[in-house]
Amino acid sequence: MRVLAALGHALALAGSMTWQVTWSLILGFTLSAIVQAVIRRQTVTRLLGDDTPRALALATGLGAASSSCSYAAVALARALFRRGAGFTAAMAFEIASTNLVIELGIILALLLSWQFTLAEFIGGPIMIASVAVAFRLFVRTRLIEAARRQADKGLAGSMEGHAAMDMSIAGGGSFRRRLASRDGYTSVSHIFVMEWAAVIRDIAAGLLIAGAVAAWVPDSFWQHLFLTGHPLAAKLWGPVIGPVISLLSFVCSIGNVPLAAVLWNGGISFGGVVAFIFADLIIIPILVIYRRYYGTAMMLTILGIFYATMVAAGYIVEFLFGWLGLIPAERTAKIASTGIQWNYTTVLNIVFLLLAAALVVRFFRSGGGPMLKMMGGSPDVPATDLAHPDSGHAGTQAGQGAEG
Repeated sequence: MRVLAALGHALALAGSMTWQVTWSLILGFTLSAIVQAVIRRQTVTRLLGDDTPRALALATGLGAASSSCSYAAVALARALFRRGAGFTAAMAFEIASTNLVIELGIILALLLSWQFTLAEFIGGPIMIASVAVAFRLFVRTRLIEAARRQADKGLAGSMEGHAAMDMSIAGGGSFRRRLASRDGYTSVSHIFVMEWAAVIRDIAAGLLIAGAVAAWVPDSFWQHLFLTGHPLAAKLWGPVIGPVISLLSFVCSIGNVPLAAVLWNGGISFGGVVAFIFADLIIIPILVIYRRYYGTAMMLTILGIFYATMVAAGYIVEFLFGWLGLIPAERTAKIASTGIQWNYTTVLNIVFLLLAAALVVRFFRSGGGPMLKMMGGSPDVPATDLAHPDSGHAGTQAGQGAEG
């Protein structure tokens, strides 16, 4: 009975967090789908042909408008690299795709506070700039060429089909006219459903792990681990240990935010939370994919540089926000089990669940169902094999963004 009670407590916490963030996730993915619907994949490839500051800035902006799925972002970064993008620009695109997206900012503000959203959107560009400097200083041309030869082998990783699909709106006209069209509605519905399909596993895993950790791990454990009795040591230790916990948790995309909320309540530093969230790109399954994509040497290089820059960004955010007085004084992340109550959260959930239902219905009525089977895909499937089945939506073709 005690085991069942403990399990019930963990599930109740996970369920409570799920109810708290449902509307925000739907809103975030809808806004992201609208942005992605008007940005063509070939435009992204064309603009990232080198590693100049302009290309890196464009990679950051275009990445922020792209998929929030870490696996799809990693696959798309290799696709861009194989098609001629600079390696550093591809990495900048990858980092922005998972750490500067709309839905991440919304869920951070809802579960933690707006300060964490601001920290993420300040720390992300800092990390990208640090990665660019580190690659320029420490990565030799022969290592990048070896990575390109390995990438050109086209070994499969994860979410290859999803990364290859270009579901943007075809045709010309203004953004407003394109979005208001029948094809615009179809494109947004396709991107919305495919994004959910790509990250739902990680979101569910993150919520369940966060619920279990909140229910079963005592506060004293976190207080000892995060050195909460020593304020300066805690600030220095948080960004170092945060990415390590993320690496071992196996949870990526925005699924690590619920666990970040648990860690914040447990005593990790502000910068430690930021570094933890950045580290979704160095979890063990993704390191295995890096090795397959670019070889062992480049995988280790990415791990070392990403980890160092995550820690550095965590330190900068910690001390900058501390100096500005922006670090929340209270550790009150929303992880308590509150149940369903008739309040603004319930109203918003009802409204946005109806919106999600309308988009899902449009997705299947417009022939999107077979796309779900293509998500795993192959990095080198011809465009004709991945063309979208909806004859009324000519702009949705995976081949436009597929690897060479």
